[in-house]
Amino acid sequence: MSDPGQTIRDEPRWAPTLAILVVLSLFAVLPQHVQAMPVWVSYSVALVVIIPMIVVTLTANALWMRIERIVIMLLGAAYIANTAAELADMIGIITLHPPETRAVSLLSSSLAIWVANVLTFSLLYWQIDRGGPSSRASGATTKPDWLFPQAAAPEVALPDWQPLFLDYLSLGYNTATAFSPTDVLPLTRRAKMLMMLESTISLLTLVIVAARAVNAIP
Repeated sequence: MSDPGQTIRDEPRWAPTLAILVVLSLFAVLPQHVQAMPVWVSYSVALVVIIPMIVVTLTANALWMRIERIVIMLLGAAYIANTAAELADMIGIITLHPPETRAVSLLSSSLAIWVANVLTFSLLYWQIDRGGPSSRASGATTKPDWLFPQAAAPEVALPDWQPLFLDYLSLGYNTATAFSPTDVLPLTRRAKMLMMLESTISLLTLVIVAARAVNAIP
């Protein structure tokens, strides 16, 4: 077991930190009728998540890396519950009330949820694959959850190539737009279930809510 005080050379945290800020900003500016939790909760979550990432960036401390992993996983679970409530609310609005009166609001809300869906699942993929970024940086032999083309064809990548957050962001974007694996293949059951969940949220958001809102715009 690694010493909690040891340091590990890890990737910079600016990209995932920016993704978290974008997710929480989108939730904060959603119209009131599709907010499943108060705005102040978003700002509190931002502090809880970003502080460990700042400490990891400055110190690369193994204990804070574990704390970072826990809070990001909790953020992902909270996001899924929050998104389910927001989608149910918007579908209820479309079903029970004429969407013409709120078409623009529904469209902006659905696009915000779609972007947050991509960014949040990208964070989850980044933290789950092979035990997270710190585990990958330390050279742990944990089996991967996703097979990247650079790993399948090492002749096209550097010998010490490892996926970074932007690689998982591409994975999250492709899953939300193609509704299926593209160049990165899921290898474990949890990876497959997460991608199915992200595709389902994306499909409901775009096909049911966004498409109906677009049709209702005068």
